[in-house]
Amino acid sequence: MTAPSSRPTRKRIGRTRSGTGAEQDARPRRTVEGADRPRAPIRTRGLTKMYGELVAVDHLDLEVQSGEIFGLLGQNGAGKTTTILMLLGLTEPTEGQARVVGLDPARRPLEVKRRVGYLPDSVGFYGDLSGRQNLRYTAQLNRIERDLAEATIDEVLEQVGLTARGDDPTETYSRGMLQRLGIADALVKDPDVLILDEPTTSIDPLGVAEILTLLRALVRDRGMAILLSSHLLNQVQSVCDRIGIFAAGRLIGQGTTPELSQRFGEDTAHIEVGIQTDDDTGVARVREVLAAIPGVVEVTTPSRPLDPWIVGVRPAGDETRVRRSILAAAASTGLDLTSVRPLPPSLEEIYRRAVEKAAHGHARDVR
Repeated sequence: MTAPSSRPTRKRIGRTRSGTGAEQDARPRRTVEGADRPRAPIRTRGLTKMYGELVAVDHLDLEVQSGEIFGLLGQNGAGKTTTILMLLGLTEPTEGQARVVGLDPARRPLEVKRRVGYLPDSVGFYGDLSGRQNLRYTAQLNRIERDLAEATIDEVLEQVGLTARGDDPTETYSRGMLQRLGIADALVKDPDVLILDEPTTSIDPLGVAEILTLLRALVRDRGMAILLSSHLLNQVQSVCDRIGIFAAGRLIGQGTTPELSQRFGEDTAHIEVGIQTDDDTGVARVREVLAAIPGVVEVTTPSRPLDPWIVGVRPAGDETRVRRSILAAAASTGLDLTSVRPLPPSLEEIYRRAVEKAAHGHARDVR
């Protein structure tokens, strides 16, 4: 959002903020006429966006519930940002519909902005102003009464862990601090929904952990709905309650990680076998025994000795049957096993398999 013409020109950090309301908007409210807080604050049906012949988003059916973090997972160009722009009313769909907190963002964009906090992938602030002063400016744009604004700013600064740095110029902030201030900026207007577009890109691991912990706290303490768009699989898996896999504008699968694993991970299951041995000879014997089991297609061992050794087994079919066969083989050959347990596929493996299936026309949206 650009500053009003009466505001002096100031140096900005990062890109311009979006989704903080409009100067003419009234104080944000928990309820808007005709739009009580719905169970699914984000809901789309057949949502489609075309740019000429290019289909950026292809008949998207999506629901994000209150009290959950939904991860929209896909590579750059998959259609995630276009989807977010339609949800915010910043671009109109070619066909289909979206409802955000019960409102049509294409018809009532200002009311949607009052109810939704948005953090773009690179948030911008006035660098010579402190974090607190930047938040005051956002409160003024949303016409929040001064005393209430000050109390709210104190609260959100504490919530994002920036109380001690709240009066420092934002040009002295790290990238992670700017992203946390961006979340505080989105929370100033007490939103029902928080939408974040690549919130942890270019942030150090400690900063990433802080932001993900903060998002979980927001869901726990405020019961809000969070839509998180990202291409970083491990981060999505660690924080999201449900995940939607996006590829070429289509939602090719959605659900919890175990649900996605059941659907797309049948070819990527592994079994972890712990063995007690003192030398490479014992490991080689274990490899030989395990490789001879019907249904085992691969046996892997670590590159350096462990205590106990951990051997990875990849079954071709029924993982439970292969595990039973491992136990039987160990009993008949005298192998000293310490553990046998299934390893679910990683989200990276699930994602790769889902995209491969979609490319061959085998994947359909799952709800």
